[in-house]
Amino acid sequence: MKKVFPFILFIVIAFSSYSQISKKEDSGDYDLSAPDTIIFIPKRPALAASEIFAVNTGVWAFDRYIVDGHYAYISLHSMKRNLRKGFYWDNDNFQTNLFNHPYHGSIYFNSARANGMSFLQSGLFTLGGSFMWEIFMECELPSTNDLIATPVGGMAFGEVLYRISDFVVDHRTAGIHRFGNELLGLILSPGRSLTRILTGEAWKVSPYSRKQFAPADVSFEVSTGIRIMELFEPESELLDESVGGFLNFKLEYGDIYEESERPFDYFQIHFGFNVQKKQPFIGNINLMGKLYGAKVWENKGHELHAGLFQHLDYYDSDTLSTGDTRKDTKTPFEVGTPASVGIGVLYKWENPSKGWKLHAGVHGNAIILGSSLSDYYRGNERKYNWGSGLALKYGIDISWKNRFLLEYQMNHNKIFTWRGYDPDPEKMDYRTLNVQGDKSQSYYNIMHIKLGWHFKKNLEIGYELYDYFRNTRYDYFPNVSSNTTDVRFVTTYRF
Repeated sequence: MKKVFPFILFIVIAFSSYSQISKKEDSGDYDLSAPDTIIFIPKRPALAASEIFAVNTGVWAFDRYIVDGHYAYISLHSMKRNLRKGFYWDNDNFQTNLFNHPYHGSIYFNSARANGMSFLQSGLFTLGGSFMWEIFMECELPSTNDLIATPVGGMAFGEVLYRISDFVVDHRTAGIHRFGNELLGLILSPGRSLTRILTGEAWKVSPYSRKQFAPADVSFEVSTGIRIMELFEPESELLDESVGGFLNFKLEYGDIYEESERPFDYFQIHFGFNVQKKQPFIGNINLMGKLYGAKVWENKGHELHAGLFQHLDYYDSDTLSTGDTRKDTKTPFEVGTPASVGIGVLYKWENPSKGWKLHAGVHGNAIILGSSLSDYYRGNERKYNWGSGLALKYGIDISWKNRFLLEYQMNHNKIFTWRGYDPDPEKMDYRTLNVQGDKSQSYYNIMHIKLGWHFKKNLEIGYELYDYFRNTRYDYFPNVSSNTTDVRFVTTYRF
């Protein structure tokens, strides 16, 4: 179910986005052309906290009595021990820590958001929900990385899902149409849907839609095609060539160049799914939301903008065979930044008479929490190191008459892991280690190039190249470098 959920989620997003853009709604017996209003939600902190408490209790009960998870056998003793011993770096797998926990944080976040809390206030409620879970709802020691990834990543996912769920809020409808809208809202934003049920908003009918946000420009695209992966290492020739398919979804909300003081008036999110042997179902997640932005300069079609942005990136791969024997396997890359924020500078130039458009941007980010593949650390389900660091992103898009497109993007990550361990096997026990991983510095260069031809109204074909270069310098082990190319032949449909 964990692997299927993101696919279901983005099918829902596709449906709701298409409905919002096309405006082709089945009105039934209700006048959907009635004047609209943007509602104000009163602050209900007690209800928000109660919902978060109920969510944690419900998830714990499911884990304890349905799943029978060993971690759910809590007691007063386990709670006191967690308070006494404090936090440690856990050994859960990559998807659990880098995706599942931020998504879970989005439920906390939207429980607060739907009760009138601001973006930052909802973040504090998310932190409280995460703290409650870590200390009281598991018999395992509380996790340092979860207490960062869940609230910070939860704020990013939460605001994105909250705004998307606003598309389907419509109090002018009733009956099966209303039920369908509320069901979509439940899937997109469970925290908001729970609030609507408890306050009765889920079934109230009025002359107004009662949306919380003004209409925004939304673009949605679906891409699919063939993917060819090749893994290289400096000391060897081609290790493996793996062929498969992929399915990508990209949603862009708002205008990145519009001035804004409200967080996430603009955001973009990109989900990539693999249909490829031995590769993880979720290949990549890239989320960027504008926290604040302003125009710096404008002259004769040239514009310069600056802003503060929140980023969340997730790149995952699984083992490929090495050498001719295919007996040994190697994971090409794993890198994620669930908590990253920084400054961005954007440039825009358009020449409508000749059909040229050029958009460029540079982002410098502080990685509050990041992860990178480890060649040596193997604790429980974890084969990656935690750390913090810096990121530099830059890119340029050039198009001509909305027919031909060239995109170039580069993402440089440098992640430092400072809390290491003694590599002596006689002194090392993964069960009791409280470390970020191998003491190391990891460098990732992730390049993306796209050539596209828009030959029909909504249809585009193209070629994409991803290149993942990794160089990890270890304090106690040999350094490791690798390079993975990912070539794709793509068909894209834009809604």
